[in-house]
Amino acid sequence: MLLKGKTALIAGAGRNNGKAIALAFAREGADLILVSKKLGDELNQVARECEASGAKTLAVLADVGNHQEVNRVVQAGLGEFGKVDVLVSVAAIRPHKNFWEFSDEEWLQVFAVNLHSTFYLARALAPSMMKRKTGSIIALGGLASLTSEAIGSAVVASKHGLYGLIKSLALELGPYGIRANLLAPSNIENQRLNPEWYENRTGDAVMNKRGGDPSSSPLGRNGTPQEVANAALFLASDQSSYVTGDRILCAGGKFM
Repeated sequence: MLLKGKTALIAGAGRNNGKAIALAFAREGADLILVSKKLGDELNQVARECEASGAKTLAVLADVGNHQEVNRVVQAGLGEFGKVDVLVSVAAIRPHKNFWEFSDEEWLQVFAVNLHSTFYLARALAPSMMKRKTGSIIALGGLASLTSEAIGSAVVASKHGLYGLIKSLALELGPYGIRANLLAPSNIENQRLNPEWYENRTGDAVMNKRGGDPSSSPLGRNGTPQEVANAALFLASDQSSYVTGDRILCAGGKFM
């Protein structure tokens, strides 16, 4: 088992990529702190499925864009398990609108969830990781961390900032044996259940369907959450012990 004896905190574990990562980590021996903002029933179901694989779990509802709630989650997790070896920051929101249409509050909310949450989580966990001289921090950035798109300014800006944060964490925490990496999935078969994020878009690409055009990949298909989880598992495990400050694409060769 690649994660036997390790504890992982997964923020955004209620569905899609976060759920797949939680289940994959459980199968590989990790105990889990599972966090979601409001998906209580779904989060509890994920916890039950992880426990069926033998994992000990702690499911917590919290807004990781709020530093006080992050501190509460981390304290609860450390109190329950005594340590956290792996942080996976999945939580994100993706409103699509013209940049001039964003209110100040909407703009700041995107940055709170997509960028600040990883900072808050890493800051809260760093002291215990530094003391133990081990840890892996993984943030999901998507292709918005690499490229751009129309009516996505807040998402693109926050995800570009996220990669910058990850590189800085890798530099500062490397001397303590802690690694930090960004995972960038694209065209993954995730559910899109937030129509309010897509005010200028309609059709199957928005609601309950796949997240991209399969023809944009030389593989001729979309990816699956399990394939994202496999990449996260690599970054979480000792198999990636010499990988830090990096960005790994899980995009089916989209840019080829």
